[in-house]
Amino acid sequence: MKRTLITGGTRGIGAAVARQLAAEGHSLVLGYLSDEAAAAATREEVRAHGASCEIVSADITTDAGIAALFEAAGPITGVVNNAGATYRYAPLVDTPADEIRRTYAVNLVGPTLVARAAVSALSEGGVIVNISSGAATLGSPGEYVHYAAAKAGIDALTKGLGLEVAPLGIRVVAVAPGLTETDMHANTGDPGRIARMAPQIPIGRAGSPDEVAEAVAWLMSDKASYVTATTLRVTGGR
Repeated sequence: MKRTLITGGTRGIGAAVARQLAAEGHSLVLGYLSDEAAAAATREEVRAHGASCEIVSADITTDAGIAALFEAAGPITGVVNNAGATYRYAPLVDTPADEIRRTYAVNLVGPTLVARAAVSALSEGGVIVNISSGAATLGSPGEYVHYAAAKAGIDALTKGLGLEVAPLGIRVVAVAPGLTETDMHANTGDPGRIARMAPQIPIGRAGSPDEVAEAVAWLMSDKASYVTATTLRVTGGR
């Protein structure tokens, strides 16, 4: 039985990954920060697939939060390192310093510490899937350069840690979603962003969380057993 911990696993891409892995027979532990209603709803969706599911409120920017997640998870075979956030769209010069620090804490420092804990928790055959972003290579000028830089750090983490733990039989990979239909855009004050940016995508539309989840599930499966230390872009060609 595969048992997987998903950080940020109760909304958006994380919830889609939870549903997909549940359908493929994973037992799940889903971390979330504060949205109890979304967490409870996702837990019920997962259980509807016949999978066991626990939800844990934890802040991955704190040592206590990470410890709580892994203690609740117990023996695991995989980690989806998904928790992250953006707070607004603005040029870097107009972004408050505290917000930049918080962005790095949530999108790079926390996930790095989660990956560190995952290495200790996993045995041979274990998989860590980090969630990066297409922004890591595009830079996102005028929108969130600091977020893009944090996600570029996730790509570097994936490469370096993947090489470091390959001799242990642990794979480390990443998925970099592009423009995706989640509530992130509305939450950062630009609900029309998807419609505005879709024409810039070579494939002609935004992606869905389920499409990202399919990529994550493949990377976690034995079908991807020769794939490590790399990032898979799910960006519609952008």
